[in-house]
Amino acid sequence: MNDPFGTASLRAAVLDAWASSPTRFREDANAEEDLCLGGYADAWFVELAQNAADAARAAGVPGRIVVALVDGELRVANTGTPLDAAGVAALASLRASAKRDTDSVGRFGVGFAAVLAVTDAPRVLSRTGGIAFSAARTIDAVADLPAVVAELARRDEPPVLRLAWPVDGEPGLDTEVRMPLRPGVDGGALLASAAAEAADLLLALPDLVEITVGGTVVTRADDGDVATIATRVDAGSRDDRWRLAGRTGRLERDADGAVEQRGRRDWSATWALPLDRALIDDEVLYAPTATGERLGLPARLVATVPMEPDRRRARTGPGTDAVLAGAVDAYLDLVRATPPAERAALVPEPGFPRSPLDGRLREGIVEALRRTAWLPGADGSDLVPARARWLDLPDPGDLLALLGFADLTAAPPPVALDVERLSAAGLVERLTGVDRPPTWWKSLYAALAPLVGVVPGLSEDLRALPVPLADGRVALGPPTVLLPSGVAFGVSLPGLHLAHPDAVHPLLARLGATTADARTLLEHPALLAAVESSLDDADAGLDVRPLAEAVLALVAQVGTVDGCGALALPADDGLPARADELMLPDAALAPLLGDDPPLGVVDAPWADRAALVAVGVLDGFALVVDEEPTGPDHDLDDEERWWDSLPEPPRRLVAVRDLDLVDDDAWSAALALLGAGRETREALSGGYTAWWLARHARLDGRRPDHWRLPSAHGIAALYDQVPEPATRGRGNSDSREGGDSPAEGVWLAAGVRADLVVADARGATDLLDRLADPDRHPDVALVADAHIALTDAVAAGRVDPADLDAPENVRALDGSVVSVDVAVVLDAPWPASVLPAGELVAGGDPALLADLLDLPLATDIVAGVVEGAGKAVDWADVAEVVVACHTLGVAVPGGSVILHDELWVRVTRPVTGRFRVPAWPDGVGGWHADDPLRALLALLAE
Repeated sequence: MNDPFGTASLRAAVLDAWASSPTRFREDANAEEDLCLGGYADAWFVELAQNAADAARAAGVPGRIVVALVDGELRVANTGTPLDAAGVAALASLRASAKRDTDSVGRFGVGFAAVLAVTDAPRVLSRTGGIAFSAARTIDAVADLPAVVAELARRDEPPVLRLAWPVDGEPGLDTEVRMPLRPGVDGGALLASAAAEAADLLLALPDLVEITVGGTVVTRADDGDVATIATRVDAGSRDDRWRLAGRTGRLERDADGAVEQRGRRDWSATWALPLDRALIDDEVLYAPTATGERLGLPARLVATVPMEPDRRRARTGPGTDAVLAGAVDAYLDLVRATPPAERAALVPEPGFPRSPLDGRLREGIVEALRRTAWLPGADGSDLVPARARWLDLPDPGDLLALLGFADLTAAPPPVALDVERLSAAGLVERLTGVDRPPTWWKSLYAALAPLVGVVPGLSEDLRALPVPLADGRVALGPPTVLLPSGVAFGVSLPGLHLAHPDAVHPLLARLGATTADARTLLEHPALLAAVESSLDDADAGLDVRPLAEAVLALVAQVGTVDGCGALALPADDGLPARADELMLPDAALAPLLGDDPPLGVVDAPWADRAALVAVGVLDGFALVVDEEPTGPDHDLDDEERWWDSLPEPPRRLVAVRDLDLVDDDAWSAALALLGAGRETREALSGGYTAWWLARHARLDGRRPDHWRLPSAHGIAALYDQVPEPATRGRGNSDSREGGDSPAEGVWLAAGVRADLVVADARGATDLLDRLADPDRHPDVALVADAHIALTDAVAAGRVDPADLDAPENVRALDGSVVSVDVAVVLDAPWPASVLPAGELVAGGDPALLADLLDLPLATDIVAGVVEGAGKAVDWADVAEVVVACHTLGVAVPGGSVILHDELWVRVTRPVTGRFRVPAWPDGVGGWHADDPLRALLALLAE
């Protein structure tokens, strides 16, 4: 047989050594046994995978491994550089390796001995030839060596991997290791073990891209710093993504390493962080495959740490020191590559190290993290923990963003970093001298307010908070400040010191500031005196414009108050005049307020139109717009009641003001004018304006919801059409032909009805009155819809039956008006078969309707006894029931129904008599029926 690798000479050399020194035989046997029982026990697949990775790297090809069980023989094939003479020598030398002066991790080193755990006759087939090892052939080969035979008699088997023979065969890929299994070795378990280890091996050995074990295919794909390990099996698939960060280098020297390792001076350290599952909690060092060194870090370390021969523990010395230093630097890279919000989880938690190596890594990583910029700062920058501070307040995220201090962390840092704490008192001290606009201070107070009363002692710490004043100064401490409630006042008046209105927040009052709302300020003697004398001051040539601007700002918050009408404003005749004697130029309201209004025209183009109206200067349909409203403080008629009616404060306020000035007979023209302007028309779409119009506008003397839209024909039997206007208004854009009638959309926005929706108790009372009106003739469907609208309003909380007077008459199922003394609410189909339709009320939730109308439920007053026993039949056996259920998309009921040829019931309440009915309950959840479909409907209606 061809012997391409010269195994004959290798065997001769070994046999000569054994013959001349039987002790050498014992040493070889002991060494092989130690490897099998020690560091390489159960590591056959790991070692073969390392060999495959080296072969792929040497060949410059993607590494692939295929593991299969064929006729009781375990086969592991791989791509890459095929077997050569050096590799054969390494396999047969036991203590030597073919890896000198390379960065290989497992190319035919002593780790190949791991295969002896599963076989005593391994073969290695390659494109360049093959070799075989065999315990049996080794025993035959030493039969002529008495001393060796004697030693062999004292042990189970000879050293298998010392004698190699040539063998023929074609490998599955470039190289294939074939292992006939020892007796009792479970081949299926070996495959399962290999499949379980495949994902970890691909992560640890980047030269491998695919491992196939039976029906399991595991692949590795790298995209930048993320490696995806994909596992595909017949039952499904799984992808695990790992973020990678690594460092490489070259050792200056490695004198502490074994001779066989001294030539390998290149080192690498790579961290792998799982992205699709929880962080690692209990891990081991991979060098590059799993070792016995336990680690307690959140990521996996794959590093070329010098290991002891059994690969369970790392060596100590300069080589290990250099690799660990590189691992620390790589860990910093990993932390910086992680999204800022997730970085803190990578800081090692305090605790006992899992191993000496773990302790060294933890200490080095924590120290490096403390002196390196990576900690997310509140301003978005990366901070050095040793120079950072964390604000010791609960959930300070919004507060941190607002402060913008460059040295504050975005979140409380891990304890291990020992970052300096900034207390609340320290924060207040840092705020002293900060120059920010008043709105910024208000936001600061808003961020601090939820913490007062939660954090012990915080209110005392905050009593020194700076507060910006309306005149531009800053006060140190809320107890020294007066708070204008929701207003700004920047005019300095003797004896009046006010916080800037843009900075006012309830927190300031909690910390000792005294609230002075706009009305209080307007009633302050100093301000009243200045307003009262403003006209005289203006006549004397003094500039009263700052006072006017300040007063207008206050009045805009509270409306008309005593004394503000005296505010001096310029009129169009060039002379100053009292504000309450002026109106705006070309006021759109003028035609709607009556003839010849006794007002001058203001000439103050610098003034806010809405504010002018608030002090008494009239305008037509001005808008109030507040992008961030904080309360009902816009001088709108009935605004507080509207604000209280909202489920939550509005995010933006757009409202038409001065609606209360419109003459009741001018509302049709006023609505047309509202619809003519784009902004006022948009303000009609909801919010305060629509709310106010619906309650206060009058159309022919009635509220808008008294009428219906011309197009709302469906409710015509209950509501009359809104009357056409009798007079013309000034607005005619977007209105009906003729220019004096609002468009239907404007009618609708003002509250004219398009449907039966009940908004409140008043609307409910009105609808009940209409239903009880014998002169109205709604059909049965409209009556039912009306009852649905009423019960929907009760269910939604818009109407409380306790707020209503119970009606004396109601609308019955047959359309007639019936007294509540005889009416009942139909809450199930079956009572209708024994009660007159003229006494039944239906529509909406029966229980809510009965409560609203103060009527009994039909099922509570009807009682009767079924005559005859009938025959029990399963619902599922009644064909029409099954068809009906399938048609309706409901499940066929369980249990049975009692069928009668004719179902008669003797009724005992509310009247007595004998009635034939289609269905009747048996009182315990079952049904009698001569019409099973009617019984089914009754059952489904429960």
